[in-house]
Amino acid sequence: MTKRCYYEVLEVERTASDGELKSAFRKLAMKWHPDRNPGDAAAELRFKEVAEAYEILKDGQKRAAYDRFGHAAFEQGGMGGGAGPGFGADFSDFMTDIFDNFFGDSRARGGRQGRNRGSDVRYNLEITLEEAFAGKTAAIRVPTAVRCDSCEGTGAKAGSRARTCGTCGGAGQVRAAQGFFAIQRTCPTCGGRGEIIDNPCDVCHGAGRVTRERNLSVNVPAGVEDGTRIRLSGEGEAGSNGGPAGDLYIFLAIKPHAIFQRDGADLFCRAPVSMTLAALGGEFEAPTLDGEPAKVSIPAGTQTGRQLRLKGKGMPVLRSRNVGDLYIQVVVETPQNLSRRQRELLQEFERESSGETHPESAGFLSRVKELFGGLGG
Repeated sequence: MTKRCYYEVLEVERTASDGELKSAFRKLAMKWHPDRNPGDAAAELRFKEVAEAYEILKDGQKRAAYDRFGHAAFEQGGMGGGAGPGFGADFSDFMTDIFDNFFGDSRARGGRQGRNRGSDVRYNLEITLEEAFAGKTAAIRVPTAVRCDSCEGTGAKAGSRARTCGTCGGAGQVRAAQGFFAIQRTCPTCGGRGEIIDNPCDVCHGAGRVTRERNLSVNVPAGVEDGTRIRLSGEGEAGSNGGPAGDLYIFLAIKPHAIFQRDGADLFCRAPVSMTLAALGGEFEAPTLDGEPAKVSIPAGTQTGRQLRLKGKGMPVLRSRNVGDLYIQVVVETPQNLSRRQRELLQEFERESSGETHPESAGFLSRVKELFGGLGG
Protein backbone atom coordinates (compact mmCIF):
# COMPACT_ATOMS: atom_id res chain seq x y z
CA MET A 1 0.00 0.00 0.00
CA THR A 2 1.32 3.43 -0.93
CA LYS A 3 2.28 5.52 2.08
CA ARG A 4 0.57 8.86 2.54
CA CYS A 5 2.55 12.06 2.92
CA TYR A 6 3.57 12.46 6.58
CA TYR A 7 2.37 16.08 6.61
CA GLU A 8 -1.00 14.95 5.24
CA VAL A 9 -1.19 12.26 7.92
CA LEU A 10 -0.66 14.85 10.68
CA GLU A 11 -2.93 17.36 8.88
CA VAL A 12 -0.31 20.14 8.95
CA GLU A 13 1.48 22.29 6.39
CA ARG A 14 5.08 21.54 5.36
CA THR A 15 6.11 24.75 7.14
CA ALA A 16 4.63 23.61 10.47
CA SER A 17 6.74 24.39 13.54
CA ASP A 18 7.82 21.79 16.09
CA GLY A 19 5.07 22.98 18.42
CA GLU A 20 2.41 22.64 15.71
CA LEU A 21 3.64 19.12 14.89
CA LYS A 22 3.49 18.09 18.54
CA SER A 23 0.01 19.55 19.01
CA ALA A 24 -1.30 17.82 15.86
CA PHE A 25 0.22 14.53 16.95
CA ARG A 26 -1.32 14.64 20.44
CA LYS A 27 -4.75 15.48 19.02
CA LEU A 28 -4.74 12.71 16.41
CA ALA A 29 -3.08 10.13 18.68
CA MET A 30 -5.80 10.62 21.31
CA LYS A 31 -8.46 10.41 18.60
CA TRP A 32 -7.20 7.11 17.14
CA HIS A 33 -5.78 5.50 20.29
CA PRO A 34 -6.86 1.81 20.55
CA ASP A 35 -8.15 2.38 24.09
CA ARG A 36 -10.71 4.78 22.66
CA ASN A 37 -11.47 2.52 19.71
CA PRO A 38 -11.50 -1.04 21.10
CA GLY A 39 -11.63 -3.70 18.40
CA ASP A 40 -11.34 -1.14 15.58
CA ALA A 41 -8.49 -2.36 13.34
CA ALA A 42 -8.73 0.70 11.09
CA ALA A 43 -8.29 3.04 14.07
CA GLU A 44 -5.22 1.10 15.19
CA LEU A 45 -3.68 1.45 11.71
CA ARG A 46 -4.40 5.18 11.71
CA PHE A 47 -2.78 5.48 15.13
CA LYS A 48 0.35 3.71 13.93
CA GLU A 49 0.43 5.90 10.83
CA VAL A 50 0.21 9.07 12.95
CA ALA A 51 2.91 7.82 15.32
CA GLU A 52 5.25 6.93 12.43
CA ALA A 53 4.78 10.33 10.80
CA TYR A 54 5.52 12.18 14.04
CA GLU A 55 8.59 10.04 14.79
CA ILE A 56 10.14 11.22 11.49
CA LEU A 57 9.06 14.87 11.45
CA LYS A 58 9.91 15.65 15.09
CA ASP A 59 13.60 14.97 14.37
CA GLY A 60 15.32 17.79 12.46
CA GLN A 61 17.71 15.56 10.51
CA LYS A 62 15.07 12.98 9.60
CA ARG A 63 12.64 15.73 8.61
CA ALA A 64 15.24 17.31 6.31
CA ALA A 65 15.90 13.93 4.68
CA TYR A 66 12.15 13.33 4.24
CA ASP A 67 11.61 16.82 2.76
CA ARG A 68 14.31 16.12 0.19
CA PHE A 69 13.78 12.46 -0.66
CA GLY A 70 10.30 11.58 0.62
CA HIS A 71 9.63 8.05 1.89
CA ALA A 72 12.60 6.78 -0.16
CA ALA A 73 14.90 8.34 2.46
CA PHE A 74 13.96 5.58 4.93
CA GLU A 75 13.60 2.61 2.61
CA GLN A 76 16.30 -0.03 2.26
CA GLY A 77 19.30 1.60 0.63
CA GLY A 78 17.94 5.13 1.07
CA MET A 79 19.41 8.02 3.01
CA GLY A 80 18.55 6.34 6.29
CA GLY A 81 19.92 2.94 5.30
CA GLY A 82 16.93 1.27 6.98
CA ALA A 83 13.17 1.21 6.98
CA GLY A 84 10.68 3.14 9.05
CA PRO A 85 11.19 5.48 12.00
CA GLY A 86 14.49 6.00 13.72
CA PHE A 87 16.68 5.33 10.64
CA GLY A 88 16.45 1.59 11.09
CA ALA A 89 15.16 1.46 14.67
CA ASP A 90 12.71 -1.35 15.42
CA PHE A 91 9.22 0.02 14.82
CA SER A 92 7.66 -2.29 17.38
CA ASP A 93 9.97 -0.86 20.05
CA PHE A 94 8.98 2.61 18.99
CA MET A 95 5.27 1.74 19.27
CA THR A 96 5.89 0.20 22.67
CA ASP A 97 7.50 3.45 23.79
CA ILE A 98 4.46 5.40 22.55
CA PHE A 99 2.02 3.14 24.40
CA ASP A 100 4.01 2.89 27.62
CA ASN A 101 5.51 6.37 27.97
CA PHE A 102 2.83 8.56 26.48
CA PHE A 103 -0.48 6.76 26.94
CA GLY A 104 0.16 4.57 29.95
CA ASP A 105 -0.42 1.16 28.39
CA SER A 106 -0.68 -1.55 31.03
CA ARG A 107 1.92 -3.90 29.53
CA ALA A 108 4.90 -4.47 31.83
CA ARG A 109 8.42 -4.02 30.49
CA GLY A 110 10.48 -4.92 33.53
CA GLY A 111 13.91 -3.27 33.62
CA ARG A 112 14.25 -2.44 29.90
CA GLN A 113 13.53 1.25 30.49
CA GLY A 114 17.16 2.02 31.31
CA ARG A 115 18.50 0.56 28.04
CA ASN A 116 18.47 3.65 25.86
CA ARG A 117 19.92 4.11 22.40
CA GLY A 118 22.84 6.52 22.31
CA SER A 119 22.45 9.95 20.77
CA ASP A 120 23.35 10.64 17.15
CA VAL A 121 26.43 12.82 16.68
CA ARG A 122 27.02 15.51 14.04
CA TYR A 123 30.49 16.27 12.67
CA ASN A 124 31.21 19.10 10.21
CA LEU A 125 33.92 18.30 7.66
CA GLU A 126 35.28 20.94 5.27
CA ILE A 127 36.91 19.78 2.03
CA THR A 128 38.29 21.47 -1.08
CA LEU A 129 36.66 21.46 -4.49
CA GLU A 130 39.54 19.32 -5.74
CA GLU A 131 38.77 16.73 -3.03
CA ALA A 132 35.08 16.80 -3.95
CA PHE A 133 36.13 16.23 -7.58
CA ALA A 134 38.42 13.25 -6.93
CA GLY A 135 37.00 11.88 -3.67
CA LYS A 136 39.14 11.13 -0.63
CA THR A 137 39.50 9.16 2.58
CA ALA A 138 39.43 11.64 5.44
CA ALA A 139 40.82 10.93 8.90
CA ILE A 140 38.77 12.63 11.63
CA ARG A 141 38.88 12.81 15.43
CA VAL A 142 35.43 12.73 17.05
CA PRO A 143 34.90 13.44 20.76
CA THR A 144 31.95 11.30 21.88
CA ALA A 145 30.63 9.18 24.73
CA VAL A 146 31.87 5.58 24.64
CA ARG A 147 31.26 2.61 26.93
CA CYS A 148 33.31 2.65 30.12
CA ASP A 149 35.77 -0.25 29.98
CA SER A 150 36.31 -0.26 33.74
CA CYS A 151 32.70 -1.22 34.56
CA GLU A 152 31.78 -2.57 31.09
CA GLY A 153 29.02 -0.01 30.84
CA THR A 154 27.13 -1.03 34.01
CA GLY A 155 28.10 2.07 36.00
CA ALA A 156 28.84 -0.08 39.08
CA LYS A 157 32.29 -0.56 40.59
CA ALA A 158 34.00 -3.85 39.73
CA GLY A 159 32.83 -6.60 42.12
CA SER A 160 29.48 -4.91 42.84
CA ARG A 161 26.21 -4.66 41.00
CA ALA A 162 23.22 -2.36 40.83
CA ARG A 163 20.04 -3.16 42.78
CA THR A 164 16.47 -2.85 41.53
CA CYS A 165 14.86 0.51 42.28
CA GLY A 166 12.26 0.15 45.05
CA THR A 167 10.17 3.07 43.84
CA CYS A 168 9.44 1.87 40.29
CA GLY A 169 10.19 -1.83 40.75
CA GLY A 170 12.78 -1.71 37.97
CA ALA A 171 10.43 -0.26 35.34
CA GLY A 172 12.17 3.12 35.31
CA GLN A 173 8.79 4.87 35.36
CA VAL A 174 5.96 5.59 37.75
CA ARG A 175 2.28 5.97 36.85
CA ALA A 176 -0.08 8.79 37.69
CA ALA A 177 -3.78 8.90 36.78
CA GLN A 178 -4.85 12.04 34.91
CA GLY A 179 -8.48 11.90 33.88
CA PHE A 180 -9.09 9.37 31.12
CA PHE A 181 -5.43 8.36 30.80
CA ALA A 182 -2.83 6.90 33.11
CA ILE A 183 0.34 8.89 32.41
CA GLN A 184 3.79 7.41 32.99
CA ARG A 185 6.67 9.59 34.10
CA THR A 186 10.36 8.97 34.64
CA CYS A 187 11.04 7.58 38.08
CA PRO A 188 12.43 10.40 40.29
CA THR A 189 14.48 7.96 42.38
CA CYS A 190 16.50 6.17 39.70
CA GLY A 191 16.15 8.71 36.89
CA GLY A 192 14.66 6.11 34.54
CA ARG A 193 17.42 3.50 34.93
CA GLY A 194 15.27 1.05 36.91
CA GLU A 195 18.29 0.40 39.09
CA ILE A 196 20.15 2.07 41.95
CA ILE A 197 23.97 2.03 41.96
CA ASP A 198 25.25 2.07 45.54
CA ASN A 199 28.94 1.73 44.56
CA PRO A 200 29.47 3.74 41.37
CA CYS A 201 32.43 3.15 39.12
CA ASP A 202 35.44 5.37 39.94
CA VAL A 203 36.07 6.08 36.25
CA CYS A 204 32.64 6.99 34.91
CA HIS A 205 31.03 7.82 38.28
CA GLY A 206 28.05 5.60 37.58
CA ALA A 207 27.24 6.87 34.10
CA GLY A 208 28.51 3.76 32.32
CA ARG A 209 30.04 6.00 29.66
CA VAL A 210 33.09 8.24 29.34
CA THR A 211 33.98 10.91 26.79
CA ARG A 212 36.90 10.14 24.51
CA GLU A 213 38.23 11.17 21.13
CA ARG A 214 38.05 8.46 18.50
CA ASN A 215 39.98 8.28 15.25
CA LEU A 216 37.76 7.37 12.32
CA SER A 217 38.15 7.15 8.54
CA VAL A 218 35.45 8.65 6.33
CA ASN A 219 35.14 7.70 2.67
CA VAL A 220 34.14 10.84 0.75
CA PRO A 221 32.96 9.75 -2.74
CA ALA A 222 33.73 11.78 -5.85
CA GLY A 223 31.03 14.25 -6.82
CA VAL A 224 29.75 15.21 -3.35
CA GLU A 225 28.12 18.61 -3.04
CA ASP A 226 28.01 21.21 -0.31
CA GLY A 227 25.66 19.93 2.41
CA THR A 228 26.02 16.23 1.52
CA ARG A 229 25.51 14.03 4.58
CA ILE A 230 27.40 10.78 5.21
CA ARG A 231 26.04 8.37 7.84
CA LEU A 232 28.29 6.06 9.86
CA SER A 233 26.00 3.57 11.57
CA GLY A 234 26.76 2.83 15.22
CA GLU A 235 29.56 5.41 15.46
CA GLY A 236 27.60 7.89 17.58
CA GLU A 237 27.35 8.01 21.37
CA ALA A 238 27.25 4.75 23.28
CA GLY A 239 23.85 3.75 24.65
CA SER A 240 23.15 3.62 28.36
CA ASN A 241 22.95 0.34 30.25
CA GLY A 242 24.03 -1.69 27.23
CA GLY A 243 21.73 0.08 24.78
CA PRO A 244 22.76 0.38 21.11
CA ALA A 245 25.02 3.21 19.98
CA GLY A 246 23.70 6.13 17.95
CA ASP A 247 24.91 7.09 14.50
CA LEU A 248 27.51 9.60 13.35
CA TYR A 249 26.49 12.05 10.62
CA ILE A 250 29.23 13.78 8.63
CA PHE A 251 28.03 17.04 7.07
CA LEU A 252 30.27 18.20 4.22
CA ALA A 253 31.09 21.82 3.42
CA ILE A 254 33.12 22.70 0.31
CA LYS A 255 35.56 25.60 0.52
CA PRO A 256 35.20 28.44 -2.02
CA HIS A 257 37.59 28.02 -4.95
CA ALA A 258 39.91 30.73 -6.26
CA ILE A 259 39.13 29.98 -9.93
CA PHE A 260 36.03 27.82 -10.31
CA GLN A 261 32.41 28.30 -9.35
CA ARG A 262 30.15 25.26 -9.24
CA ASP A 263 26.54 24.80 -10.31
CA GLY A 264 25.55 21.18 -9.80
CA ALA A 265 27.90 19.12 -11.97
CA ASP A 266 28.98 22.09 -14.13
CA LEU A 267 31.95 24.36 -13.47
CA PHE A 268 32.37 28.00 -14.50
CA CYS A 269 35.44 30.21 -14.69
CA ARG A 270 36.61 33.48 -16.27
CA ALA A 271 39.66 33.47 -18.54
CA PRO A 272 41.42 36.69 -19.63
CA VAL A 273 42.72 36.67 -23.22
CA SER A 274 44.71 39.29 -25.06
CA MET A 275 43.07 41.74 -27.41
CA THR A 276 45.02 40.41 -30.37
CA LEU A 277 44.13 36.77 -29.63
CA ALA A 278 40.46 37.68 -29.34
CA ALA A 279 40.66 39.61 -32.63
CA LEU A 280 42.71 37.11 -34.64
CA GLY A 281 41.54 33.85 -33.02
CA GLY A 282 43.77 31.01 -31.92
CA GLU A 283 44.26 28.77 -28.87
CA PHE A 284 44.97 29.24 -25.20
CA GLU A 285 45.29 26.90 -22.21
CA ALA A 286 42.54 26.79 -19.59
CA PRO A 287 42.86 25.26 -16.09
CA THR A 288 40.86 22.14 -15.14
CA LEU A 289 40.28 20.36 -11.83
CA ASP A 290 42.00 17.19 -13.00
CA GLY A 291 45.28 19.12 -13.15
CA GLU A 292 45.75 18.83 -16.92
CA PRO A 293 45.44 22.20 -18.76
CA ALA A 294 42.99 22.00 -21.65
CA LYS A 295 43.59 23.65 -25.04
CA VAL A 296 40.73 25.94 -25.96
CA SER A 297 40.11 27.24 -29.48
CA ILE A 298 38.89 30.81 -29.61
CA PRO A 299 37.18 32.10 -32.77
CA ALA A 300 38.40 35.32 -34.42
CA GLY A 301 36.44 38.38 -33.31
CA THR A 302 35.52 36.94 -29.88
CA GLN A 303 34.02 39.54 -27.52
CA THR A 304 34.09 39.75 -23.72
CA GLY A 305 31.38 37.59 -22.14
CA ARG A 306 31.38 34.82 -24.73
CA GLN A 307 31.19 31.35 -23.16
CA LEU A 308 33.22 28.45 -24.45
CA ARG A 309 32.16 24.93 -23.40
CA LEU A 310 34.52 22.08 -22.62
CA LYS A 311 32.40 18.92 -22.54
CA GLY A 312 33.14 16.43 -19.77
CA LYS A 313 35.53 18.73 -17.90
CA GLY A 314 33.16 19.49 -15.03
CA MET A 315 32.38 17.60 -11.81
CA PRO A 316 31.51 13.90 -11.62
CA VAL A 317 27.92 13.17 -10.65
CA LEU A 318 27.62 11.37 -7.31
CA ARG A 319 27.03 7.62 -7.74
CA SER A 320 26.85 7.98 -11.52
CA ARG A 321 29.11 7.76 -14.57
CA ASN A 322 27.92 11.14 -15.80
CA VAL A 323 30.25 14.15 -15.75
CA GLY A 324 29.39 17.83 -16.03
CA ASP A 325 30.92 20.44 -18.35
CA LEU A 326 33.32 23.35 -17.90
CA TYR A 327 32.16 26.74 -19.15
CA ILE A 328 34.84 29.38 -19.76
CA GLN A 329 33.76 33.00 -19.97
CA VAL A 330 36.14 35.03 -22.11
CA VAL A 331 37.34 38.40 -20.78
CA VAL A 332 39.17 40.45 -23.44
CA GLU A 333 42.00 42.28 -21.70
CA THR A 334 42.84 45.85 -22.68
CA PRO A 335 46.63 46.32 -22.87
CA GLN A 336 48.28 48.67 -20.37
CA ASN A 337 51.71 50.33 -19.96
CA LEU A 338 52.21 50.60 -23.75
CA SER A 339 55.58 51.41 -25.27
CA ARG A 340 55.83 54.26 -27.80
CA ARG A 341 55.97 51.83 -30.71
CA GLN A 342 52.93 49.90 -29.43
CA ARG A 343 51.01 53.13 -29.09
CA GLU A 344 51.92 54.17 -32.64
CA LEU A 345 50.78 50.82 -34.01
CA LEU A 346 47.45 51.07 -32.21
CA GLN A 347 46.92 54.62 -33.44
CA GLU A 348 47.68 53.50 -36.97
CA PHE A 349 45.23 50.62 -36.57
CA GLU A 350 42.56 53.02 -35.32
CA ARG A 351 42.98 55.25 -38.36
CA GLU A 352 42.65 52.25 -40.64
CA SER A 353 39.56 50.94 -38.79
CA SER A 354 36.04 51.18 -40.17
CA GLY A 355 32.56 50.00 -39.38
CA GLU A 356 33.48 46.55 -40.61
CA THR A 357 36.16 46.08 -37.95
CA HIS A 358 33.98 47.55 -35.18
CA PRO A 359 30.40 46.63 -36.20
CA GLU A 360 28.92 47.01 -32.72
CA SER A 361 30.39 50.51 -32.23
CA ALA A 362 29.26 51.55 -35.71
CA GLY A 363 25.74 50.37 -35.03
CA PHE A 364 25.65 52.13 -31.69
CA LEU A 365 26.83 55.45 -33.17
CA SER A 366 24.27 55.12 -35.96
CA ARG A 367 21.46 54.73 -33.42
CA VAL A 368 22.75 57.73 -31.43
CA LYS A 369 22.68 59.93 -34.57
CA GLU A 370 19.13 58.81 -35.34
CA LEU A 371 18.05 59.61 -31.79
CA PHE A 372 19.51 63.13 -31.76
CA GLY A 373 18.36 63.75 -35.32
CA GLY A 374 14.81 62.91 -34.32
CA LEU A 375 15.01 65.22 -31.31
CA GLY A 376 16.29 68.08 -33.47
CA GLY A 377 13.43 67.71 -35.96
